[in-house]
Amino acid sequence: MGWYRDRVLPQIIDKALDTDEIATWRRLAIDGISGVVVEPGFGSGLNLPLMPPDVTKVFAIDPAVRGRELAADRIAASPIEVEFVGLDGQKLPLPDDSCDNALLTYTLCTIPDPNQALSELRRVLKPGGVVRFLEHGKGPTERLQKMQRLIDPVQKRLADGCHVSRDHPALFTDAGFDLVSVTAGFGEGPKPWVYYYVGRALNPE
Repeated sequence: MGWYRDRVLPQIIDKALDTDEIATWRRLAIDGISGVVVEPGFGSGLNLPLMPPDVTKVFAIDPAVRGRELAADRIAASPIEVEFVGLDGQKLPLPDDSCDNALLTYTLCTIPDPNQALSELRRVLKPGGVVRFLEHGKGPTERLQKMQRLIDPVQKRLADGCHVSRDHPALFTDAGFDLVSVTAGFGEGPKPWVYYYVGRALNPE
């Protein structure tokens, strides 16, 4: 799994998530972000071209070296400073209260312990900082949720831990964030994989 996870999977993800339709969802999540941003799951930098000029720096967190290679051209073309600072979203090598905002896109679905990851985001975010997120997860009907639970074991193996059944709004509230907004709906593709949550979660002061 090491070679597949480190070299092959990042290329598959880069191609699968680099579509006009997904870019529209990304823009909804990114809209209004500013300042110093921490981005666990930076991947191949697909969010970077969509960042507004008010973003001054991105602290990138990602375990895949191949993802960094794929991101090189996007980083070179962007006026935003990008600094890779870690490999694990569950342990952010940043000081407390050091980031203005955070961005998560297709990230919490894969992190083994999302509660720990969100706890770390609360630590490094300034009070009043906002996590903007786009995730795929728990569907709106019991029938779809049952299907997603059946898919999860195979999905985790093929997609390096990715879950399709996680309840992302609940994860944020359980971690102590205040949900400012959440919009949910289906994207294009097979329904178990494309029930999207776009939202903002505030780190309370």
